[in-house]
Amino acid sequence: MRYPRFLSPGGTIGFVAPSFGCNIEPYRSRFESAQKKFARLGYRLDPGPNCYAGEGVGISSTPAKCAAELMEYYESGRNDCLLSCGGGELMCEVISRVDFERLNRAAPKWYMGYSDNTNLTYLLTTLCDTASVYGPCAPAFGMEPWHPSLEDAFRILTGERRFVCGYDGWERETGRSEEEPLAPYHVTEPPVLRAFVGEKPSGEASLQFRGRLIGGCMDCLVNLLGTRFDRTQAFLERYREDGFIWFLESCDLNVFAIRRAMWQMEEAGWFSYVKGFLIGRPLCFGQEMMGLDAYGAVLETAGRKQVPVIMDVDLGHLPPMMPLVTGSMAAVTLTEGRELRVEMSYV
Repeated sequence: MRYPRFLSPGGTIGFVAPSFGCNIEPYRSRFESAQKKFARLGYRLDPGPNCYAGEGVGISSTPAKCAAELMEYYESGRNDCLLSCGGGELMCEVISRVDFERLNRAAPKWYMGYSDNTNLTYLLTTLCDTASVYGPCAPAFGMEPWHPSLEDAFRILTGERRFVCGYDGWERETGRSEEEPLAPYHVTEPPVLRAFVGEKPSGEASLQFRGRLIGGCMDCLVNLLGTRFDRTQAFLERYREDGFIWFLESCDLNVFAIRRAMWQMEEAGWFSYVKGFLIGRPLCFGQEMMGLDAYGAVLETAGRKQVPVIMDVDLGHLPPMMPLVTGSMAAVTLTEGRELRVEMSYV
């Protein structure tokens, strides 16, 4: 596994928009605020040409222009790491125009984003053996003040943070708007983790497991499955001795779609050598359809693997989110008091 160089003091942060750009509020104001914050911290900025674009369908610009920006900025020596400007809908069309063989030949560079950015964070790892960060997009860093999850994400990029823990609460409804673009996370809900070993609740017992982190947004992962970009099986075989921790969350999927996604990944052999699951709160949190909830949706497949399954993790579309280094070796600990810690090794 290739681990990029860390962002050094006074280094340059690059910004790209292979998914949505920051052309509307509150994203534009938040992105501008984030850049000012990074500048105050002493970093130089290298925004790409699509960062404020809004001419695409579900992405900032045309797939060709988005791919060209991504390739140029990843290969460029002008910047030291890349932050995505946002999630979106059709980044899958962008990767059709990305030359992953060239990316594999380039010096590894940290790329951070989530949601639609799974199309790159997952493929950098599985196609290029290059670690990436499944974490917040650039506009999130414009909030005042930073939530601890943003401190964690930035310190991963600088090499100062090698572990993350669950946070004190989560946001069910956002407080950000055009009128209050820089509002912090509206954290009102207490964290309640549910843990299982197989299909049975683990009770109050502590859990520990190790493996290589892999995953992202299920909406994107199942879209990649079976395409020419799906070389997951070869990746799993390369690192089979390590075993894998799958971290998964979802955006647009309802509980039945989540269950279908889990079935599809299992039938494709993606869960071979799995050591445990970290499942983020889905955007449809609390939904029940025809007697099925999110727990049943996941456990029908994950429970049969007879490994730890930790659900309602701070991960994904209901912030805050623990930034995770895709491709890194991780040790997960859930204490009897239900405190979650993920220690990552990326050297």
